[in-house]
Amino acid sequence: MTVSSLSRPADHGTAEGVRLRWPLPALLVWAACWLLMAGLAALGAPPAPTLAVALGACVLCAWGWPRLSPWRRMLLAAGFPAMLGATGATAGVPGWTWLVPLALLLLAYPLRAWRDAPLFPTPAHALDGAAQRIALAAGDRVLDAGCGLGHGLQALHAAWPAARVEGVEASWMLCLGARLRCRHAHVRQGDMWRLNWGGYRIVYLFQRPESMEPAWRKACAEMVPGSWLVSLEFTVPGVPPAGMVQAPQGRRVWLYRIGDAQQSRLNAAAGAPITLAERAPGHRPRHDHSH
Repeated sequence: MTVSSLSRPADHGTAEGVRLRWPLPALLVWAACWLLMAGLAALGAPPAPTLAVALGACVLCAWGWPRLSPWRRMLLAAGFPAMLGATGATAGVPGWTWLVPLALLLLAYPLRAWRDAPLFPTPAHALDGAAQRIALAAGDRVLDAGCGLGHGLQALHAAWPAARVEGVEASWMLCLGARLRCRHAHVRQGDMWRLNWGGYRIVYLFQRPESMEPAWRKACAEMVPGSWLVSLEFTVPGVPPAGMVQAPQGRRVWLYRIGDAQQSRLNAAAGAPITLAERAPGHRPRHDHSH
């Protein structure tokens, strides 16, 4: 499989036949709303109607822009009024001052990472149940792909304290924060989609639903049979998991074993995902000790 076929998941907006990658739709809409406000003000329109028209235009664009996920529509709709409130633009503060917090955001979360998941922390001990299903030897490597500030690294270390915990994060600011918070882990700055996953026994993800299919393809192409792709909350479309465990806060951890064709056939025949504890009678769950 080529490197290009394992690229990050696409996230496009479409307007008049032009495909735009996120966050360009949001930036275009927000800039257009600023220009609309400036134009109406230049024509002598009262401040209140000017603000109402601009906010209404932002909301209409957010819900009318094709092929955006619901949470991105909400972000697009809320971004412009949030800028107004944060910069005090309605109280006479120059509108360009909203570029300052945007610049800080771009430093912490570069554009190339906006197509991955936002910064949602993994709950503490979220992976303890997974450790009861997957046994690792001392020194086995596990990866948090997109580790943010290191909450997933801490959960991995708590679940498999003898494993070698590693993380990769696109943002240098978040990467630095993860290194300071997780001295037990090796954290590198980089693109999780370009990093080779071949040397890891477990790759852990807390990404987006759109990320799961390309992540599964990458895992199958690079990881050795018997390795595991572990996902908090989100499943791989069309791929029966080898197991599921409950995590704190009502979350679910989905376990996918690379190359486990027999388990996939069992799950497909059952017509629904099954946990390792729900296998056929006479088959006792056991830890995985293969390497």
